[in-house]
Amino acid sequence: MYKNIVLAYDGSDSGQKALLDCCDLAQWSHAALSLVAVMPSAMGIVAMEGSIYDPEVEEREHNRFLAILGDGLRRLADAGYAARGELLVGESVEEITNYAVKNNADLIVVGHKHLDGWAARWWRGSISSALIEHAHCSVLCVITLR
Repeated sequence: MYKNIVLAYDGSDSGQKALLDCCDLAQWSHAALSLVAVMPSAMGIVAMEGSIYDPEVEEREHNRFLAILGDGLRRLADAGYAARGELLVGESVEEITNYAVKNNADLIVVGHKHLDGWAARWWRGSISSALIEHAHCSVLCVITLR
């Protein structure tokens, strides 16, 4: 039975479905819930934006990810669940797995959306697949179709 569940939340449809499934699982196993959102590091933001470092861009991204985390915590609270939340900064898989180890998690829950074409899957990569390969504990991928 799971006692310490980490939910990696990004606010997407698949993330919201994972949040709901995580609630059911936490209720069933009486587990403690931790909600994490992962913001790319400043250099990751620069690479995504294709520009030089701009502290305003980093602040906007920080605020956006805090809002995503706040939304997830609010949804959990509205459903009657207490959870702690933390904004992590860096590469998603590395940050989530490090957080799970540090907090003795025995389950990581993440949303996963099936992508239509091989090119989309190749270009986007899969955090859920990488978590399965790198995590020290079980990983539950909650699937949403399109």
